[in-house]
Amino acid sequence: MPHTETMLESKEIFAGRVIRVTYDTVRLENGNTSTREVVHHHGGACILPVDEAGNVYLVRQFRYAIGEEIWELPAGKLEAGEDPFEAAKRELGEECGLTADHFEDLGVVYPTVGYDSERIYIWAATGLHPAAQHLDEDEFLDVVKMPLEKALALVLDGTIRDSKTQVGLMKYALLRGKA
Repeated sequence: MPHTETMLESKEIFAGRVIRVTYDTVRLENGNTSTREVVHHHGGACILPVDEAGNVYLVRQFRYAIGEEIWELPAGKLEAGEDPFEAAKRELGEECGLTADHFEDLGVVYPTVGYDSERIYIWAATGLHPAAQHLDEDEFLDVVKMPLEKALALVLDGTIRDSKTQVGLMKYALLRGKA
């Protein structure tokens, strides 16, 4: 039997530029009711650039919500209704100053399933070409090129903690028999 919950009532308690939060009453499969606090997010797209020598491009930037600088794949949030693939290509240019000839779909990650609706779509990009980097006005980051094997080691030693980056790197490596 599939498990499910049915929303009975939803009350918006916050609406911002990036997220919306609701307080929902749900009917459980046993007939009882419970409440859920849900963060609604349009989702994100990220891209793993890989050059012909097998180097990957990561970005290092400060993330205010966790209070530290972290390693990430180039990524960005989706606008309502935006195509995730187009957003991933946009982020490749904006953050890394690259375009690509080939793209491989690496799937979708649900980063926080207990209370957040966010989905992050991941692609790998190969056949890279330089282009003009054009960061957002409030975006500050360093682009770092390194061998895939080094990036994987940074995942395994805990240096790379970002979930979308871990999944993208590990899945790409496993699909190529490198992990």
